[in-house]
Amino acid sequence: MNPKSINALMAIMRDEKNIQIKGSLQKRKLRIMGYFHGYKGYRYYNSPNRLFPYNNFNEVQAVYDFDMKLKTIFYSRIMFIETAIKNYSLEVILSETNSSRFADVYSSIMDDYKSYTVGSNNYKNAMNERMFVRNKIYSNISRDYGKNNIIKHYYDTDRPVPIWAIFEILSLGEFARFIKCLNRSTRLKISKSVGIDLNMDTNGRLVEKIVFTIKDLRNAVAHNNTVFDTRFRTNKINQDICNYISSKTGISGINFKTIVDYLILISFVMKLLECNKTEITSFINQFETACENFRKQVPMNIYSKIVYTDTRRKLSALKKYL
Repeated sequence: MNPKSINALMAIMRDEKNIQIKGSLQKRKLRIMGYFHGYKGYRYYNSPNRLFPYNNFNEVQAVYDFDMKLKTIFYSRIMFIETAIKNYSLEVILSETNSSRFADVYSSIMDDYKSYTVGSNNYKNAMNERMFVRNKIYSNISRDYGKNNIIKHYYDTDRPVPIWAIFEILSLGEFARFIKCLNRSTRLKISKSVGIDLNMDTNGRLVEKIVFTIKDLRNAVAHNNTVFDTRFRTNKINQDICNYISSKTGISGINFKTIVDYLILISFVMKLLECNKTEITSFINQFETACENFRKQVPMNIYSKIVYTDTRRKLSALKKYL
């Protein structure tokens, strides 16, 4: 199949998709958005068989702009949480091991497998997870040698790469798996350090689950993928997270099927980390303003498929909690 020109793609949108698009301005916007990255990615919500009832290109552009605005709003807060939780965890790990060597961390506190019966499926899974994280760390070190000055410095001086430097080269998902391998005592101390209510986290798993929940959004934002309909979720969200946040905030109906639930999670974690109330409120207000501006640009049958009817209730309850 021969590649089509931008004019031919505009003709397809007009003649086959019944979307009004014309003129040099809309052509330029389509070029910037991209027919395949933009229109193809934003013509549906949740799954490709749920198409938006677009009438004109301005509606497509509005959904695209709203999604870009969401990524702008979320980005700095996600980066803050990633950095903060890594640093809080690092403090506990250094205190528990009295060493910055990964080999010491691995042998002394990455032993969650010991909490299971030898030979059981849980034991095997925990052991495999531990070895996966170890191998991934060494693979990342090998990958980054020569292009990461910190890694290069330690290897060139024949010294082990310290755990704090290793944290710098772990993705958020890899970091969550690292936390998963820690023994219960260490996990509980990290949870307490972050501000988790240990009465509701008796196994010390909530930090790990929070990080797993955030990491898909983080990756989507970092790689400029679509976020407005939470299609970025790669795994089923653990119900413990939903129950814990609902219990603490009084907000019902949290299931992470809509983007507002991720806003609630991030705001909640920011509060745990003792962020200024004004800063958290500003984050929420930016989201509200983006929704209001978006509502003015598209018909209600498009808006309601993206910003659910319970959004206002959830935001009101979140502000009350703060």
